[in-house]
Amino acid sequence: MISLDDPKVLGSERVVVIVGASSGIGLATALMLAKRGDSLVLAARGMNSLEAVADRCSELGARVTLVQADASVAADMRRVVAAAYDRFGRLDGWVHTAAVMAYGDMTDVPTEVTSRVLDTNVMGVVHAAAAVLPEMRNQGFGTFVVTGSLLGAIATPLMGPYVTSKWAVHGLVRVLQIEQRPFAGVDVCLVSPGAVRTPIYQAAATYVGRHGSPPPPVDKPDKVAAAIVGVLDRPKHRTSVGMANHLVVTGFRLLPSVFDVLVTPLVRRLALARGDVPKTSGNVFESQTSNRGGNDEDEQQRVTLSAQR
Repeated sequence: MISLDDPKVLGSERVVVIVGASSGIGLATALMLAKRGDSLVLAARGMNSLEAVADRCSELGARVTLVQADASVAADMRRVVAAAYDRFGRLDGWVHTAAVMAYGDMTDVPTEVTSRVLDTNVMGVVHAAAAVLPEMRNQGFGTFVVTGSLLGAIATPLMGPYVTSKWAVHGLVRVLQIEQRPFAGVDVCLVSPGAVRTPIYQAAATYVGRHGSPPPPVDKPDKVAAAIVGVLDRPKHRTSVGMANHLVVTGFRLLPSVFDVLVTPLVRRLALARGDVPKTSGNVFESQTSNRGGNDEDEQQRVTLSAQR
């Protein structure tokens, strides 16, 4: 395995792409890498939010290139790769955090919404891998990091599209890891957090009459970002982030009948916010910050950026 901080291999400057850099885990990772002096290629659907992140990363001393891109579009992922090589001449790491979510019974969520969740969360990784892994193989080094989820190892009701997508992502990453074995110096890594305080819950599509909410215990994005940075430095196939993850997965696997009885009331009580809301597709089809004023995603971004000053 090649470490991104090995000067004998990569020199003092590192180049890292972050897809989904405008908020949440991607934003926290961008700021953490910027503080370390890495050069960044930041990609997301919403350019307004992305520019705010870029400004802060630049203040921290990073060289930054922006690409407005949708992970569900293969050509966009190829443009991100091209931007990295055009600006910096190489690509040392790729962090893929882009994801969307939908709440509701599987039979209540419109099929086009479920399809788009799968396109973004699963095909986004497929498109990214197809774009960047051949380049990393050609140059002989690189680390491809994908954010999975605790929900890629268990099943919960009312989050079916997201759960389905994360199970697929976990399987996909395992396949990529096996296929990558002949290519020394290139690593594929999975970082799987539990609940994290990010905008994805409030921004999600919902057909259950309430917004989502991260169930306890809830980690800050910085904790997951630190794990991602650690994996970039010292590649590791699987990393779990969350104090309750192991316990929950163990219960799901060893006590399935008990788990199935308890999980629905627990999700309704702990994973849904209070207050009635109308049905909405949320940010599934387009960024909620790309062409509008303030909302919850903007506010959480401002809080994160302010905390890093």
